[in-house]
Amino acid sequence: MDPQAFIRLSIGSLGIRFPEASKSSTPVLSSPCACEIRLRGFPVQTTQIPFISSPINNNSHAVASTFYLEESDLKVLSSPRCFYNTRAFLEVAVFTGRRGTHCGVGTKRRQIGVFKLNVGPEWGEGKPVILFNGWVGIGKNGQELGGAELHLKVKLDPDPRYVFQFEDETKLSPQIVQLQGNVKQPIFSCKFIRDRVSQVDPLSTFASSSGDGSHQDTERRERKGWNVKIHDLSGSAVAAAFITTPFVPSTGCDWVARSNPGAWLIVRPDPYQHDSWQPWGKLEAWRERRGGGIIRDSVNFRFHVFSDGQEGGKNLLISEISLGAEKGGEFFIDTDRQIRATAEAAAAAAAVPSPQSSGDFTELSPVAGGFVMSCRVCGEGKSSKPTVQLAMRHVTCVEDAAIFMALAAAVDLSIEACRPFRRKIRVSSSRNSW
Repeated sequence: MDPQAFIRLSIGSLGIRFPEASKSSTPVLSSPCACEIRLRGFPVQTTQIPFISSPINNNSHAVASTFYLEESDLKVLSSPRCFYNTRAFLEVAVFTGRRGTHCGVGTKRRQIGVFKLNVGPEWGEGKPVILFNGWVGIGKNGQELGGAELHLKVKLDPDPRYVFQFEDETKLSPQIVQLQGNVKQPIFSCKFIRDRVSQVDPLSTFASSSGDGSHQDTERRERKGWNVKIHDLSGSAVAAAFITTPFVPSTGCDWVARSNPGAWLIVRPDPYQHDSWQPWGKLEAWRERRGGGIIRDSVNFRFHVFSDGQEGGKNLLISEISLGAEKGGEFFIDTDRQIRATAEAAAAAAAVPSPQSSGDFTELSPVAGGFVMSCRVCGEGKSSKPTVQLAMRHVTCVEDAAIFMALAAAVDLSIEACRPFRRKIRVSSSRNSW
């Protein structure tokens, strides 16, 4: 398998100091500093910046922001815009004060200064390079906060990835191909079975089956017995996913709620026992409804990996993500993004973890190490053909890629499994209500 070229742009070791103001006894700022990190074509990323009181260099090595760029992104960034002759640049704008409103009154936010770094030819060379590392003046002389200095480290690292695509909807048991430019190379096949599990199938040890009952009657009240196998080109099953906790409506509503999520077990062949499976991870999914004018439902995911290969043993929370039920979105395993998102949620809630998050992803960094995988799926009622990106450094053999294909299939099928269990509308009662 040949990977595609990606690069990882990281901005870290952030710190700010005010050398001129430190000579006086007057406090510099009463509120923390934050920065907006911008790169053309990518969403703006926001993070806090710590004050550095000592004149020595900043010792923090934490990564505050990460951008992942593929070859097409680099071409766009390196090309002049339609109405401008200049190339793109990385911009770090530093502010003091809090953005937003409190009790209907807008809070004041002041810009301290801006750091800019042009996109150059070294961005496309595919080699590790430190673009900037050290202190730089960003404050304008004569201003109240003049003389401000920002410390940051900007680094480029190659991050090659394998890119796969399901050639049809997961429930239609499609072929899975690897994408390399315009070339599609068959790698796996996907076999989906709904509602019934063969008694001679090794998966029947784990899966919840509805027996021989009617498929339609069963799915009016629960969704269970679904399983999907990933086969290599020789026809051998190299990974699988199956429902272990049925997707059922919670009390008082007609959808799968957070209090009782459905769950998939992701498994791989047991290397020590023929025709046996070894648990690898657990994916939980549920639906949430958010009001406020327009009701927008989301499908939420929580994924754990079993560190010792046992379902009942120690497990690590690897990813917790919310996707739009109507539009779909991207499920990902990326410790940099998860840790930042959790930290921002905690800061916004006065150091209290968000109710949408279990909170602690700090244990993940040595386990997963930055970007691991992503899976883009469509929303409910749409023809979804998942696209999966997988970091090359996490793949040592075809079977390693297969386990992530099983996870991607479970994510895609969960969108359908979390659909509301709607009942038929009785016309007579609706007429009588007028």
